[in-house]
Amino acid sequence: MPQLSFACLVVLATAFSCHTPSDDVSNVFRYNENAGIPSLDPAFARDLETMWATNQLFDGLVELNDQLEVVPCIAKSWEISPDGKIYRFYLRDSVFFHPSELFGGSGTRTVTAHDVVWSFNRILNPEVASPGQWIFSHVDHSSGTGFIAEDDSTVVITLHQPFQPFLGLLTTQYAGIVPREVVEHYGPDFRNHPTGTGPFRFAFWSEQVALVFYRFDQYWRKDEEGHRLPYLDAVKIDFVKDVSVEFRGLLQGRYDFMSGIHPSCKDELLTASGELSPVYTDQLVFQRAPFIKTDYLGIVVDPEMEGGRIAALRDPRVRRALAAAINIPEMVRYLRNNSVIPAAGFVPPTLWPDSNPATFAGYQPDLAELLLAEAGYPRGKNIPEIPLATTADYADLMEYIQHQWEKIGIRTRVQVMQPAAFREATARCQVPVFRKSWLADYADPENFLGLFVQDYFTPAGPNYTHFNDEKVNQLYRDAIRTTDDSLRIARYRQMERIVMDAMPVIPLYHDQVSHFIRKDVIGFRTNGVNMIDLSTVRKTTTPLR
Repeated sequence: MPQLSFACLVVLATAFSCHTPSDDVSNVFRYNENAGIPSLDPAFARDLETMWATNQLFDGLVELNDQLEVVPCIAKSWEISPDGKIYRFYLRDSVFFHPSELFGGSGTRTVTAHDVVWSFNRILNPEVASPGQWIFSHVDHSSGTGFIAEDDSTVVITLHQPFQPFLGLLTTQYAGIVPREVVEHYGPDFRNHPTGTGPFRFAFWSEQVALVFYRFDQYWRKDEEGHRLPYLDAVKIDFVKDVSVEFRGLLQGRYDFMSGIHPSCKDELLTASGELSPVYTDQLVFQRAPFIKTDYLGIVVDPEMEGGRIAALRDPRVRRALAAAINIPEMVRYLRNNSVIPAAGFVPPTLWPDSNPATFAGYQPDLAELLLAEAGYPRGKNIPEIPLATTADYADLMEYIQHQWEKIGIRTRVQVMQPAAFREATARCQVPVFRKSWLADYADPENFLGLFVQDYFTPAGPNYTHFNDEKVNQLYRDAIRTTDDSLRIARYRQMERIVMDAMPVIPLYHDQVSHFIRKDVIGFRTNGVNMIDLSTVRKTTTPLR
């Protein structure tokens, strides 16, 4: 696709806003992101909205395929030392960065091992303050051998000790490779000038209005028939906050897909059994997959943090009472049309190698009242009103939980926050109880149980509750040191049992990836981590190159 001037971009953005797709945008994939996107820098890709966008712009050394297996990306192959501590990656010689005037000459250049080393060290730079620092917590920097470029095409990474899920960590968006000269030129404003190696390159971003990516003609990947990817000419993302407008846009053809099932349209889209309504089967395809994701209530248990100042919530008996008071199967049936799976533990059952027995009691209102009395708070006496923080998309769940807790004497108020403010408040432990989701970065129980390890306290890691238990910390340390899978899994199970007894989180349900896709879209794949890869997507009218 040829370079376009700013004036052309304005025309293109105007064309995208039309109610009916024009011929000019027939090979453009369009979707809406009602929560907005805070940054296009992979160093700050800590939310799904940013991950989706940056996944189109950036590549890592490795990636996950649809079976959630780690496969080559910028690295064509790798070797792991017998002791499990040294990883050696061999890079492709045909991977280019997107064009930038800072490269000079042809306007682009190939990726080298030095780019990989610099990108990874940048994540650890305290001045950058990336929330992804935790993915490299297992790297050994004591002797300067953490990240090394042996030559232009070979990267060596050395760990403190064996850590079997390490390759999975490198599939996260945080590990996207960036060009040093562009990042250093723009500094923090690299978020507005993203330059990567992905299938699409940055074109235009009017924050809170629209974001446009163009096809990258020098993308390294081809399909099985030798056609160069991607097939699409462009991707266009709107930022319309009203979900009903997004839904109408999907039906009118202004958007090509919609993710998730919003309460405002679930009864129209789905039958009572969770299937696509016959009304829309001529227009849409409904794709689902088991989601390696847990929706939960988090409870801040650290008295040093603002959210941990309600003393009653620091008592595990009170937290277990709150869990026992919620009728999760009923909530799932009436508020989510049985499109999600009630949780019996924090780790999704699909991540265990065999059946995963229930790890907490479930709905038992009599037990809830007994636990409150045992803790010294009969019928919630002397417990102050508890704010329940959420975003608008999940207000119905929090209102249901509010009603359930009122039955055992707990006073609450639902605190609906804007997505950006909610992300900030939970990252800084400023709200005592919050509804949050944890989406796996890679398919291993460790990715979920790391949320309860002291080393991963927010804002540098994903432990949003600041839960700290020395037995859990030790089990985690022992598990990540072993290469014996059966022993590692046994330790993870023990960790989850301790966590479910202490209840810093109340698991609500394990989601299913739910995508509604227009029938003229081909090659859109749905996977268990809900990562969107548009490199192989095309429309029925898309020409193959």
